This record gives sequence, structure tokens and C-alpha cells, in this order.
Amino acid sequence: MKVIKTGGVTTPTGFKTGGINCGIKKSGKNDLAMIVSEVPGATSIMTTTNVVKAAPILWCNKVMSNPYKQAVVVNSGNANACTGQKGEEAVAATANKAAAVLDLQPEDVLIASTGVIGVILPVEKILSGIETLGPKLGNSQEDGDIAANTILTTDTIKKTIAVEVEIGGKSVKIGGMAKGSGMIHPNMATMLSFVTTDVKIAPALLDKLLKETTVDTYNMISVDGDTSTNDMVTVIANGMAGNLPLQENTPDYEIFKEAFIYVHKTLAKKIIRDGEGASKFVEVEVHGTKTKDDARKLAKSVITSSLVKTALFGEDANWGRVLCALGYSGADFDPLKVSLVFSSQAGMITLLNDGAPIAFDEDEAKKVLSETYIYIAVEMEEGDEKAVAWGCDLSYDYVKINGDYRS
Repeated sequence: MKVIKTGGVTTPTGFKTGGINCGIKKSGKNDLAMIVSEVPGATSIMTTTNVVKAAPILWCNKVMSNPYKQAVVVNSGNANACTGQKGEEAVAATANKAAAVLDLQPEDVLIASTGVIGVILPVEKILSGIETLGPKLGNSQEDGDIAANTILTTDTIKKTIAVEVEIGGKSVKIGGMAKGSGMIHPNMATMLSFVTTDVKIAPALLDKLLKETTVDTYNMISVDGDTSTNDMVTVIANGMAGNLPLQENTPDYEIFKEAFIYVHKTLAKKIIRDGEGASKFVEVEVHGTKTKDDARKLAKSVITSSLVKTALFGEDANWGRVLCALGYSGADFDPLKVSLVFSSQAGMITLLNDGAPIAFDEDEAKKVLSETYIYIAVEMEEGDEKAVAWGCDLSYDYVKINGDYRS
């Protein structure tokens, strides 16, 4: 697998994108992006588990009865969530306009939005923007970067990735861009992720692969414990690489699967590294559980604990908070078997061994936790399964950002 450092959604063959300001964001920053494939592509989506779903999510879930799509329209600055019938009408109008501009059917178009909840979408600005943006779409790296920056809200950096693998003698590429910084929590979060690939694959197999991948990537991250109304992961595979259709349980499929998981895991980790107000990136790895589900529950419980997050922000090795979070995770285990280690580039400290606390140097612990990247290793000694979750600390800046978000 080759990682293309400057790549994104335009890296695979046959995809165009771009972004402009259509007047939603008061700052004048870009707020409308589109991704278009030259041909219809096998498509899979995963959407929020929140019962309150934004209008674009309702649209996407409805039109996925036909799993071939050719375009995505994304706006930032307004979530079009909790906007009732007007919100749904705005989405339908957006799809109709994009279809007219791109010579498609409305059902060929997916819609995504991110921003403030409960504000009526100024749809006329979107429609005018689509007319302007459509002819400007391009397939350059710059076009991809423009789109990746357009979809951001409180994010501080764009999040892109692209890789290349060889499948049946053909060069196959996977590219992606994502947004997300706050309202991020396992079981999908306030994040949007768009992945393009030129591989040829059946929609059902792509859907199976995305579901399997999401469980151990996006569903294993958390910034603040809030699950959004708008989150969505979209994958479009247009088949333009020219490979024979991928078949499950073959060497080619395994090569593609590894690259596919890498792309989504990279995007998920980039979201966490850009957590609102975050000063530390935290990786929690749990080993030795009876089941995979137990491992996931335990790891997620630690990264979502506000007390763990604040301790890490304060660079306090308060390991009791980690053990407490493990205890209320819902997984069954013997606390007297648990071992716990904190580590970073500055060193490693063992805090708990087989349920017994280990005396440690507080100054050394402070040094370890002063680094940006913190690793927490938990050994359960209950079985052979493991899982990894990613999170961040909880800082003063998080409160400042979200206390003044609408302005």
C-alpha cells in the first residue's frame, strides 16, 4: 500500500470536486462543496444513530434504495436539523438543482450538512451556489483541498488521506476527506466523512465492508460524548480503475480491505486530534477480554469519561478514574486481574498490576502526561480479544468554544 501524502477525494480516477462561499457563513469562508463522479458508482452510507435526524440524513436514507450514486452536495455553517418540513423541502430542492446542473436524477444525489442546529437553511443561496460551483469542479489536488476546507466548521485543520494499491494488475486508489471537531461520540458522531475510490465492487460487498470498518474506526472515537443529528460516512466506488469486480475472501479483496480500513482509521484519528479545545490525543488499548464487544465497551468507556479527560488535561495520573470508567462500561471482569500503564514519548509508568496499585514518582508521571500523545494500556487477563479507542482531553477552551458556538 502506498500512502499519497497530498491526496484526497480527487485522487481516484473519475472524481471532481470544489467549493465556494454561497453566503451561509458570515465570515465569507467557503460553505458549499460538491463531489461528482463521472459515472454512477456503487455507494454505501452509514448515518447517525441519533433518533433526531437532520433533513439531509432523512433524504440520504430514503434514496439509498438504489445503491448507485453520482454526486454529493455538502454545506457547512447550517445543519438543516430540527427544521421540520421546510428543511426537507430544502433538501429536495437542493437535489433537484444539483441534478439539473449535472444532468442527473435527484435520486443520484446525496446531501450532507453541518453547522448550527435549529436554523432554517437559506436554500436559495444553496441553489444559486450550485449553479456557480457546478461548472468550476475539477480533479486537481487543489480542488480536493478546497473542498476539504469548505466542509469545516470549528475544525482547525483539513482532514484528507489517499492511498494506492494494486488489484489484479490495476492501480486502485482510495481518497477521503472528513470534518469533525466537537459533538463527537462513538456510534457515529457529528462528523462527515466522504471516501471515493475507483475500485470495481458490488454495492452489497461495499456496504458489508463499510459496516465492518465503522465499528472499529469512527465508532471508537469520542471528543465529548455527544452524538450528532447529522453525521454520515459516504463511500462511492465508480469502478474506473478497470479491475475485475472484487470478490470476498480473495487476496485482492484483503489488499483492498486493509487499505480501506487504513483510510477510515486515519480520518477518524485526525478528527480526534482536532477535538475542540483539545491539547492531548489519547489512545486507549484494552487487551485480554473474553469478547471483542467487551474490549470495545471498556476502551470506549475510558475515552468518554469526563473525569479521565480532565485528569489528562491537568496532567494528573489519577488512574482510579480509569479503573472506575472500566467498571461502569457494562463489561464483566475481575478488577483484581487488571493492569494499567500510561506512556508517551517521555516514558512509561505502571500504575496498577493485577489489581494492586504500584507506587510511582509523581514528577515522572507529570512528565509522561505532559506530552501531546498519551497512550493508556489496559490488560484484563480474561481472554484473548482486544480493541483500541481514540479520544482527547477536556480543556477550558472546549467550554469557551461551545459556550459561544452560535455567534
